[in-house]
Amino acid sequence: MTNHTPHCRKCDEQYPTARWALGYKMCMPCAEQETAPVRTIVPMAKSNYILVTDLTLLKGLNKYASQ
Repeated sequence: MTNHTPHCRKCDEQYPTARWALGYKMCMPCAEQETAPVRTIVPMAKSNYILVTDLTLLKGLNKYASQ
């Protein structure tokens, strides 16, 4: 194996060579942050709040959103 010290493409910190050998280009904290799901809480009319994690569901709840 070569003496390559990989650096994260996002934060430029070093990360383990074994991770680089698997094909990853980012450190674990940056990769987790980039792939974190988007969540938002939506109040429903005359009802309660719901947690939405799917963008298509969020668009479906908004009757004024353009199709």
